[in-house]
Amino acid sequence: MNAIRIAGIVLIVAGVAGFLMGGFSYNQDTTAAKLGPLQLTVKEKKTVDIPRWLSVGAIVLGAVVLVLGSRKP
Repeated sequence: MNAIRIAGIVLIVAGVAGFLMGGFSYNQDTTAAKLGPLQLTVKEKKTVDIPRWLSVGAIVLGAVVLVLGSRKP
């Protein structure tokens, strides 16, 4: 199995995962106030949405790379 076929499989798996999950979230710590030795931090929950067209595009591109990578010159 060569690197091009592996890249195609990775693109397909990433596209399917993005399509099924729809996005991900993470926590970000920010400093709200700092008074001498006291520090007030706030945790914010951020959400990143993965567009459906990007997931479908990754699946299609992965399939094209997989097909073209398996062809022999």
